[in-house]
Amino acid sequence: MNRAANIETLRSETFDILIIGGGITGAGIALDAAARGLKVALLEKHDFASGTSSRSTKLIHGGLRYLKQLEFALVKEVGSERAIVHKLAPHLVVPEKMLLPLYEKRGLGYWLTSVGLKIYDWLAGVKTEDQRRMLTRNQTLSYEPALKPDDVRGGAIYAEYRTDDARLTIEILKLASQKGACIGNYLKAEGFLYTDTKISGVSVVNLLDNTKFKVHARVVVNATGPWVDELRVLNESRKGKQLHLTKGVHLVVPFHRLPVRQAIYFDVPDGRMIFAIPRGRITYIGTTDTDYTGSIDEVTATRADAQYLVNAVNETFPQALLTLADIESSWAGLRPLIHEEGKSASELSRKDEIFESPTGLISIAGGKLTGYRKMAERVVDKVIEIAFDHLDLLDCSTDKLTLPGGDFDTYAQVKQFEVELAARLANLGVRGNEATNLVHLYGRQATLIVEHLERNLTQQPERDLLLAQAWFAIRYEAALFPLDFINRRSGLLFFDLPKINRWVEPVVDFFANEFKWTEQQRTDQLKLVLHALKEVVSFTA
Repeated sequence: MNRAANIETLRSETFDILIIGGGITGAGIALDAAARGLKVALLEKHDFASGTSSRSTKLIHGGLRYLKQLEFALVKEVGSERAIVHKLAPHLVVPEKMLLPLYEKRGLGYWLTSVGLKIYDWLAGVKTEDQRRMLTRNQTLSYEPALKPDDVRGGAIYAEYRTDDARLTIEILKLASQKGACIGNYLKAEGFLYTDTKISGVSVVNLLDNTKFKVHARVVVNATGPWVDELRVLNESRKGKQLHLTKGVHLVVPFHRLPVRQAIYFDVPDGRMIFAIPRGRITYIGTTDTDYTGSIDEVTATRADAQYLVNAVNETFPQALLTLADIESSWAGLRPLIHEEGKSASELSRKDEIFESPTGLISIAGGKLTGYRKMAERVVDKVIEIAFDHLDLLDCSTDKLTLPGGDFDTYAQVKQFEVELAARLANLGVRGNEATNLVHLYGRQATLIVEHLERNLTQQPERDLLLAQAWFAIRYEAALFPLDFINRRSGLLFFDLPKINRWVEPVVDFFANEFKWTEQQRTDQLKLVLHALKEVVSFTA
């Protein structure tokens, strides 16, 4: 993704479809449209995946709780999609067995859950070996001895998949670029262009130098997540259904403070369900689900959010005795759901909807990370129906397009590659779980990072590996600033804050050298990084 070259192309050519929004939804649309043969452009006003698509629970999951809401079609679609996305990126969408404790006095109870999970497996087409297994009380407490035993009647083990949402988005965008899509970050659509009352493009500000230009397209798609209604207002078309934003907060604690033996999905006394998911050196916990009316551009966890999750964990794992001081990092994100009168945040449907304005703006809202591919397919189908039905275009093929780094036939091959990479890193003085981290972030692309490391090794292998990853992010993934790398390309802001604290200045210096920054630019970027490091552990009132 050569940003400078792409900007020249955006300025000079007319596109079939212009997508505003570089999150998972926009990325999926760009890939689907480009793979079918359309000429595609995509603009993102900040960094790719900088909104909801880096702030989810980071699961490709079937939405078990939507079975409670009798949303069978949604459960079937996203349940089936899990296996497809795992096949497309087996290194990045990783099998995860989930423990579901069942209680006497809350939740659906043992038998209803057993039947529900059976329906869930059937709807999602789960393979026999991954189908739910019901547990007795003793078996459940054996699986997770730290559980509070009171009222535990039994449990269930069922299959889900863990991912890194931002990296999934980045890889989809990289593949879309390979298919011919013209993609740019830090390009803000500030207004629409019209021809005979119909949208024909957008006016754009390059936020790196404040230059302005126009991008022309036959169809414009608004895939901006929480910002969808803002663009509908700009288009004077926010009529009828509107967004209902809800906030989800996640906390990260050191694994030794919550050493769960596997991922666990548990009820809390107020009826919510919460995940606790082990991930290497940490365990992360979430999520809240509350109405949100604040600034869309500055979404943070409050002290009340954090205390709610800490209390929920301590209620279920009484020996944990977590406090706010144990929190190592956190994130908060918004869900752009469709408003339904009289429904609370947790009752709102996760189904997606497409809106078409009188001027031709196509907007997509709602949906789930897991269903990104089918959402994209529906949008591209709509675009073709409106403007390109006369063309002989290819059918949707995104269920067959392996994402960059994902060329493994089985998950066993992923693990074998991890073993080989660990041996190679050990020869360079890199120990610990770095091979696991690299493989699950980059797949086979990790080889490029290790080769760069071998050419640039000093007496500080941890630092050198971090800078090799930064190099890869700049060269191959359009990272322009340290936070692009620290947050969305590597996940280190959330999952290994101590490492970033150790090496924050070398990372900023690396970017400064790569982009020939002035000393003032370097200082400004260092301040932004330090602010982000503080923000994830400083909770607002």
